[in-house]
Amino acid sequence: MGLTIAQKIIKNHLVEGDMTPGSEIALKIDQTLTQDATGTMAYLEFEAIGIDRVKTERSVAYIDHNTLQCGFENADDHIYIQSVAKKHGIYFSRPGNGICHQVHLERFGIPGKTLIGSDSHTPTGGGIGMLAMGAGGLDVAVAMGGGAYYITMPKMYKVNLTGKLNPFVTAKDVSLEILRILSVKGGVGAIIEWGGEGIKTLSVPERATITNMGTELGATTSIFPSDEITKAFLEAEGRGADFVPLESDPDAVYDRIIDIDLSTLEPLIACPHSPDNVVKVSEVEDTKVDQVCIGSCTNSSLSDMLKVAALLKGRTIDPSVSLSISPGSKQVLSMLASSGALGDILASGARLLECACGPCIGMGFSPNSAGVSLRTFNRNFLGRSGTKDGNVYLVSPETAVAAAVFGKITDPRKLGEAPVITIPEKYAIDDSAVIEPASADEAKNLEVKRGPNIKPFPDSHPVTDEISAKLVLKVGDNITTDHIMPAGAKILPYRSNIPFLSQFCFTVCDEKFPENAKAAGQSFIIGGSNYGQGSSREHAALVPLYLGVRAVIAKSFARIHAANLINAGIMPLTFENPEDYDKLDQNDELCMEGIFEGMDSGKITLCNKTKNICVKLACSFTDRQKAILKAGGLLGYTKGE
Repeated sequence: MGLTIAQKIIKNHLVEGDMTPGSEIALKIDQTLTQDATGTMAYLEFEAIGIDRVKTERSVAYIDHNTLQCGFENADDHIYIQSVAKKHGIYFSRPGNGICHQVHLERFGIPGKTLIGSDSHTPTGGGIGMLAMGAGGLDVAVAMGGGAYYITMPKMYKVNLTGKLNPFVTAKDVSLEILRILSVKGGVGAIIEWGGEGIKTLSVPERATITNMGTELGATTSIFPSDEITKAFLEAEGRGADFVPLESDPDAVYDRIIDIDLSTLEPLIACPHSPDNVVKVSEVEDTKVDQVCIGSCTNSSLSDMLKVAALLKGRTIDPSVSLSISPGSKQVLSMLASSGALGDILASGARLLECACGPCIGMGFSPNSAGVSLRTFNRNFLGRSGTKDGNVYLVSPETAVAAAVFGKITDPRKLGEAPVITIPEKYAIDDSAVIEPASADEAKNLEVKRGPNIKPFPDSHPVTDEISAKLVLKVGDNITTDHIMPAGAKILPYRSNIPFLSQFCFTVCDEKFPENAKAAGQSFIIGGSNYGQGSSREHAALVPLYLGVRAVIAKSFARIHAANLINAGIMPLTFENPEDYDKLDQNDELCMEGIFEGMDSGKITLCNKTKNICVKLACSFTDRQKAILKAGGLLGYTKGE
């Protein structure tokens, strides 16, 4: 039986386990990346492990999230990350150099290599044939130290593309179509491979848009073959020597196959407040638009920006619309400027933002009250934009331009002839904003600089055989990490300050949660299906740890968040019977006994002392995960404490 692309990479990097779907495997990691919203904590964890130099082939620290410097906090954290990178063998991408996923695709990604990043959209690297996965910062820290990365062996899905996209239909629309088909939890436990004759019509940036959005499916990652199109992209980046051909075997077996005819697709749009709330643009036309944002790690490549410039040339945006443009990297911005395309963008009335994540994570450019914002981003969760009642729609750059020009949601095909753009054979290479680490000898005399905003890692709580605690919060389905630990300009600067962050935990769902959790001392949380979807931010586990949460019981979990809970020493447990969710209410007093035996058997009894009833819980912890929980988390386990 043949192998899929992902199975081939996994086989070449397998350290422990066997490739049976559902079993735990350990992978050797070639590359890591961090960004500054998660990186400060990841490097604090790396320092705590006590290893002098990273052991990966390449580790890169990017500054792209917390670039809005309203106080000393972000600047201090950037200095900390730069100094720790210099000392420990990590490349440092300076603020303004670009968004981690765009820059990594351009300058560092290599087909056939493994990459984990402390950002959930790390699967962008699958656009050039990497096995690229989002992970918690502690998992990244362990990988930087030479440790393996543990995941559950995924199932394999195949999406066969046929035909060719029509004018004004884009890779973003392909992403929205697969979200319409599978939903935000339809890819859980699977790697999605893209193939078929239709992929030959897609450039690497288009492929990267699709693998980037695969994160919203809940998939472990997404991946394209590495072919002549990949080779041409790497050669244009001056990295032709990094090319490795990769394709699946003809007799590879997939757990599910989905067929999409590109020629049948129309411009699509994800309506508030979920990436899978997808309809045709024509179905919501004429909706008044207040704001348009073009950029993010999903749609900020040179090809995207050149199309935007061509469509805006000679046009002026509607006076009632505010339009922002965020190029994905310094390379993209420089080439826009030198070609004259940037002038066409600015002449339209657009506002140029920094080469950074910006509005995507609520870091500035929030919409007006109850405003309608069309964004070329990957997430439209309620409140993520920084405006609690903002109505965010996800669209392609072409649909975004149409909305900016006409002042309302408009089918982009009404813009006239589709622009024909030419991508240069060679990209403008300038790595001056990437600072190389010091040599091992030089590093011995270097000091790591820490600002006053950096606080200690929260105390661990090893799992005990019995836990009695109050149910302090009960939430529904599809709770995101933005619900648990919000982003935005107000909160992100404190990602290295867990005590300060704790006052915002779950306040989107219950304003009194931090207060109630502190008063309880230790507590439980109950959730619905797909609990913890969205970002890889481990703060959504570390802050509940600080507040005394001992276990989260849900109908089902998102992959990365479940791993982050275990890494923090918090048990993720599921209902054996999902209907038992209705038997538990906020403020009930709960008790679990015989936890160690239950962890071994896979069944734990939870008794509701308030209602005098008991329910059965399920767990499937590996021996390693049990040891992590008993050690109070991955950090204590790794250090052998």
